[in-house]
Amino acid sequence: MFKERSLRRDLLIGILLPIVLFVVVDTVSVYHQALAAVNVAYDRTLLASAKSIGELLEIEGEGAQAHIRARVPYAALEAFEADNRSRMSYRVSDARGQWLDGDAALRAWSGTLPQQGPYAALVDFYDDTVRSDAVRVAVLLQPVATGRERAMAMVQVAETLELRHTLARQILLDTLQRQALLIGVITAVVLFVVQRVTGPVRRLSRSLDARSEDDLTPIQAPELPGEIQPLTEAANRVMARLQHLLDYQQRFVRDAAHQLRTPLAVLKVQVQSALRGDLAPHEALQGIEATVNRATQLTNQMLTFAKVEQLRQQQSFEPLDWAESVRALVLEMSPLIAEKNLDFELDAKPCVVLAHEWMLREMVRNFLHNAVRHSPPGASLLLQLSQSAEVATLLIQDAGCGISEALRSRLFQPFATAGGHAGTGLGLTIAREIALALGGSVQLNNRLSEGQVCGLDARISLPLVGTATPPGTA
Repeated sequence: MFKERSLRRDLLIGILLPIVLFVVVDTVSVYHQALAAVNVAYDRTLLASAKSIGELLEIEGEGAQAHIRARVPYAALEAFEADNRSRMSYRVSDARGQWLDGDAALRAWSGTLPQQGPYAALVDFYDDTVRSDAVRVAVLLQPVATGRERAMAMVQVAETLELRHTLARQILLDTLQRQALLIGVITAVVLFVVQRVTGPVRRLSRSLDARSEDDLTPIQAPELPGEIQPLTEAANRVMARLQHLLDYQQRFVRDAAHQLRTPLAVLKVQVQSALRGDLAPHEALQGIEATVNRATQLTNQMLTFAKVEQLRQQQSFEPLDWAESVRALVLEMSPLIAEKNLDFELDAKPCVVLAHEWMLREMVRNFLHNAVRHSPPGASLLLQLSQSAEVATLLIQDAGCGISEALRSRLFQPFATAGGHAGTGLGLTIAREIALALGGSVQLNNRLSEGQVCGLDARISLPLVGTATPPGTA
């Protein structure tokens, strides 16, 4: 099951885990460094012990009978024992490693002297065991001279490691206590900072929870951190789209109720009149058919209007050749063009735009249908599709009566119709909404000849693929 993420937990893990790992590595390093420092300090004691023993050696006899004599009292080592937690022992050997005095359990040294040791004396330090006890051993090569006799003695002094390890552990514990205190301080600081930084987010959350269901006003939270501001801006854009969709749905329901009420009321009156016999049955049925056709056309266009908004929200656009869509639509509407015997001309160059196939065809259908309807029989009608550097433009030229100044101000408003022409007033509105949804624009201008209106020029412009911001993006 998905576990909800926590900013506080993520920050604590992200900050404290590396610190704890560093502390572990540092602790191991500190322990080894402390042990090395302790060894250096206590090795001096071992060297001093070995030197004191070496000063007590002498040579007895002369010539072939000469040998080293060691008379070392244990009191010579007592001065170097720090306390009763460590024990010291020694061994004196000749140059061949033959035991002369001391603890025979301490093995004779068989190593080599370091190239550059820390001391001027001929001394070496190494770790060994005596009677299963770990010890640190200092070995000193001590020259012995008595009269004319000369010899080399090997003095070994060993010390158990309890005191060294105790001191190293104490240094380690002191270090761990300080590091634990540091981790505690860091944890408290992180919790405090996270609590303080996320305070505005929690206040904003409470504010949003307290809003009413239909309150989609933009979020005003200037106190939020800069890293979270893009999130609030994106939320504001989403709420703006939701507000637009809600307004559209409310307007659609209001307009549908208003526009459908009239043909339904007319249809009811016509049916009642036919039932009373006010009109001949054929005449009554013709009136009913006309009303039903108008209501059907209105319903279809309102559903088309709703579909445009749905596709705008889905943004399911793809690169399409606008010229192919125009040719297919012209072929579909050729009976209407032929019915009016129009002098029709089509000039469509390939233009790839980012769009939806249904939206492209519906947009051109509304403009072309409007041009055919307003063109007088036998007049000329031109469809020209061309492109500039960044824009594809479809020009529809008819020979109609153009647009009056009274109609121009409300031309693209829903249910606005020109006087004397049948229609629902939704065709141009739908076409313009599609053009805007595809990131384009629409222009309708009267074409003049000798100061008189001789037709209407409709220009629909859409951005070419790869040359403009995708439709629907800010």
